[in-house]
Amino acid sequence: MGIPIKLQAFEGPLDLLLHLIDKNKVNIYDIPIAEITDQYLEYINQMDKQDLNVMSEFLVMAATLIDIKARMLLPPEVDEEGEELDPRAELVEKLLEYKMYKYMSYELRDREEDAAYNLYRQADIPGEVKAYREPVDLDELLKGVTISRMNALFQDLLRRQEDRRDPIRSQFGRIEKDEVDLGETMGFVEQYIMDRRACTFRSLLLLRKGKMYMVVTFLTVLELMKMGKISVEQDGTFAEIYITARDPSEWNRTEDGTDKEPESSYE
Repeated sequence: MGIPIKLQAFEGPLDLLLHLIDKNKVNIYDIPIAEITDQYLEYINQMDKQDLNVMSEFLVMAATLIDIKARMLLPPEVDEEGEELDPRAELVEKLLEYKMYKYMSYELRDREEDAAYNLYRQADIPGEVKAYREPVDLDELLKGVTISRMNALFQDLLRRQEDRRDPIRSQFGRIEKDEVDLGETMGFVEQYIMDRRACTFRSLLLLRKGKMYMVVTFLTVLELMKMGKISVEQDGTFAEIYITARDPSEWNRTEDGTDKEPESSYE
C-alpha cells in the first residue's frame, strides 16, 4: 500500500510556476526552463485527475513549457531588427502580471480583515447639547473696530468684487429673441411695394424695427425679384436701391417675353 502524499493546493498553473521559481530561487527573467518543466510535470503526475476542468489547465501549461523547452534547443529566432527572440518572454510577462494581481489580492484581503475590527457606535449626544451655541460677546467682538476701519474693509471688498468681474463679458447686454411672423412680414412688405408701385429699399427697412425684420425684408425682395413682380436698380456700389413694381402681365416672364417655369411662392 502506497503512502498518501498531501500536495499543496495551487490556484492555477501560473501559481504553481511561481511556487517552483521561488522554491528554486531562480531569476524570473532567466528561468531554467528544462529544470522547471521537469518539476512541473512531476507535480501534475501526482495531482488528483478526477477534476478534468482543473487538470486541463495544468496540462495546457505543461504543453506550453515543453514547447518552450523544444524551441530553446533549436537555433534562436531573430526579429526584423536582427535581435534574438527569447521563447520564454511571453511566459515571463504572464507570470509577472499574475504575480502583481496576486499580491494586490493579498493587500485587499488584509484591508478587509482590518476593516472587520473597526466598530462604530451611533451618535447619542442629547439634542440640547447639539443645539448649544457659545454666547457671543458683542463688546469683545467689536473691540477696536472704528468707522474708518469698517470703511477700509468695505472698500477692500468692493475692489475684490471688481477684480472678479470680467471686463469683456460684463459689457454684454441681454440677448432677446426677435418674434417675427415670417408669412405676415413678407406679405406686409409685398403689399407696401405694390400699393406705392415704387420705393427704396431703405424706406422698407425703416417701416419696422429689429434685425430679424431686416433679414425677412431682404429675403422678400429677393423672392419678388425671382417671381418677376418687381425690378431693382442701383446706380453704383453703396448707392440707393430703387424698387419698382412690375405690371401683373409681366410676372413670371423673362425679358425676351418667354414664360418662366412656375416658381414656388414663399406663401
